Amino acid sequence: MIKVLYFGHLMDAFGLGKEEIDFTESLNTVGGLIALLASRGDVWRQALTQNRALKITVNKQFVEPDSALKDGDEVAFVAFMVS
Repeated sequence: MIKVLYFGHLMDAFGLGKEEIDFTESLNTVGGLIALLASRGDVWRQALTQNRALKITVNKQFVEPDSALKDGDEVAFVAFMVS
């Protein structure tokens, strides 16, 4: 399982603050996780792929989309609306 946390305006946009997702081989990078989440619809896609203010952590360390994931990781997405 991968624990996924959402902070900032993402909590409101997605209607949740956290969830758990089954770890699979196709989910072996942060980018793979983003692709899975973005497939949920326009709000998800826009927030996770088109937001320059998006910050991502794995186990409380800032990472890039090509960073590896493993079973048991905690991934946090942090984004705030920029006006």
